[in-house]
Amino acid sequence: MAIIDFTFYELETFCKVVELESFSKAAKATFLAQASVSGRIASLEQKIGVQLLDRLGRKVIPSAAGELLYKHAILLLEMKKTARLEFESFLGMEQGAILIGGSTIPGEYILPGLIGKFHRQYPKISVNLTIADTSKIKNRVLSGELEIGVVGSKSPHPSLLAHKLWEDELVLAVPNRHPWARRRTISLQELRTTPFILREEGSGTLKTLDSFLHAAGIEGTNALQVAARFSSSTAIKEGIKSGLGLSILSSKAIDTELNAGLLKSLKVKGLSMNRSFFLIRNKLRIASPSCQAILEFLLATAGDQKI
Repeated sequence: MAIIDFTFYELETFCKVVELESFSKAAKATFLAQASVSGRIASLEQKIGVQLLDRLGRKVIPSAAGELLYKHAILLLEMKKTARLEFESFLGMEQGAILIGGSTIPGEYILPGLIGKFHRQYPKISVNLTIADTSKIKNRVLSGELEIGVVGSKSPHPSLLAHKLWEDELVLAVPNRHPWARRRTISLQELRTTPFILREEGSGTLKTLDSFLHAAGIEGTNALQVAARFSSSTAIKEGIKSGLGLSILSSKAIDTELNAGLLKSLKVKGLSMNRSFFLIRNKLRIASPSCQAILEFLLATAGDQKI
């Protein structure tokens, strides 16, 4: 019987194809040419002597043999990572790269400044920040694509650990020439009668707003006259300034526009809209020394509400 053997590179590529169900997506995720991904899978199948993946149209799924290999591959790769991290910790290494994620508000308005401060303290650690909606960041932390994330809502997933970081307030943003611009508050009924711009599905801000509206006794965001949905706070601010509609945004997201007099912020009577941002990580994965450094750095900022 031929000896079955494989390399870690082949296993890493195989696992990525299985997890993303696509050769092209796996190539993008591993920074390889698609031909290289296909070559590694072909080499692996030749060494083992059996087909590991079934192609169903554009979707790729593991065969029975592929399922067996994947089960062992993820354990082997986790053991490799654990050994590397323990050696790095033993050697006191504070260098390398760390992949973190942030939902829109912390990712665009809070984390960049903090990463600058972190870099001055740890100049040999490179921080790669991915910005996406809360749902995507949580999924990427769970899958191991990101080591940690900072998002606007907790998750009930048992594998995610959440640490409260900073407080945030949602406010109603209106153009400076809007009839309400001179007011400090409006009623819930008035809010329901004006064109409104919402964030996209999966947004932590959208989820939080929907919960606040339900708590106030109305049918969540379904009670609003939705004029548009945008996937970023920047796009929403431009929509507000153009007269498309109003929106409820993080006070941190409109700070520059408020100071410049381009937008005004109001409160909604009977609607207390305070929330928190959370640092999340997968408790099943060992934190690298560089990850542990930024974890401790971010947790140390939790009491600084000037962020």
